[in-house]
Amino acid sequence: MAGVSTKEIKNRIRSMESTKQITKAMEMVAASKLRQAQEKVLSSRPYFEILYETINDIVDCNRDFSSPFLTKRHGNKALYVVIAGDRGLAGGYNSNVLKLSVQEIEGKDATILPIGKKSVDYFRSHGANILTDTYAEAAEISIGDCFSIAKMLSNAYLAGKYDEIHVVYTNFVSVLAQTPASLQMLPLLRQQTSQKVSQSDMLYEPDAETVFATIVPEYLGGILYGALCESRCAEQAARRTAMDSATQNAEDMIGDLNLKFNRARQAAITQEITEIVAGA
Repeated sequence: MAGVSTKEIKNRIRSMESTKQITKAMEMVAASKLRQAQEKVLSSRPYFEILYETINDIVDCNRDFSSPFLTKRHGNKALYVVIAGDRGLAGGYNSNVLKLSVQEIEGKDATILPIGKKSVDYFRSHGANILTDTYAEAAEISIGDCFSIAKMLSNAYLAGKYDEIHVVYTNFVSVLAQTPASLQMLPLLRQQTSQKVSQSDMLYEPDAETVFATIVPEYLGGILYGALCESRCAEQAARRTAMDSATQNAEDMIGDLNLKFNRARQAAITQEITEIVAGA
């Protein structure tokens, strides 16, 4: 029985060593993708910030300025863009953002625009009202796709199909911290006070309202692209952390199995010696 026991332990050690190699490789891949994702996050922010400042300047410098994008509606029809990952093995990344989205849509006549395979599968299995599953591969979505989505959402909002539009994504705080977040895209929130110097002498052609209506879809596209970049970065960070923990756990289990193997082998040797002495 001792021989069978040591053989089983050796098989488990080999299995854990194979698992350790896989998790270590996945950790290295996630670390490489994380660096690329961080670069995209940093490069996408300036464009978004300029659009944001321009929109605020138009609104702040024209207090009597009105736009459908600024009008708060009292209906209950909402659309949620929910960004999740394409695959698992990323700790609580997918489950956290999906839990937040469920909390957000509770009590609302909600339509879901899922981005990412996990998001599509989750809402499809729960019978949610899905706008389209065209964007099931989050890794394949480009900045052009984000602007196309933003234009579609803007037109739907202007047509009165939805009273509010939100995006639910994961905010990248650090390599060790990723927090799910929900951001209202439409209607835009007018700031109560402006802390910056007014640029009232700036002229917009043909007029401020036309420029504002043109910029809003671009601004929403920037929000979507920024949220997508943040989510991708958070996913890779979560996967790297999860794979690092899995590698450490595999090493701990291999150490425990080696200790059990040595004890079992020593017990088998001691039993053989005892049997030889007893036979003599």
